[in-house]
Amino acid sequence: MKNKELYQGIIASFFASSSAMIFILLYFSEGPIEEAIYSLFKQKKLGGLISMGALINLPLFFLGMQKRKTNFAKGVMITSIVIVLMVATLKII
Repeated sequence: MKNKELYQGIIASFFASSSAMIFILLYFSEGPIEEAIYSLFKQKKLGGLISMGALINLPLFFLGMQKRKTNFAKGVMITSIVIVLMVATLKII
């Protein structure tokens, strides 16, 4: 049961972050998503987009803590740490 909640937290956090990123891209870019991502990568601004998309994890984490689903919140935290490592890697590249 504990592992199931952990995996649910990881999956929910990943999909929430991804959908927030896609929503931001669709709202602010005029062309296809692929071109917008490539353009942001070339401008070294892709890490900022990923960070903005990851902000949705904060309410998910607090919701998991409020409902006393600590394993769900741990899953959200794991995904957030992975996102931080991705952004750090993009800043180095």
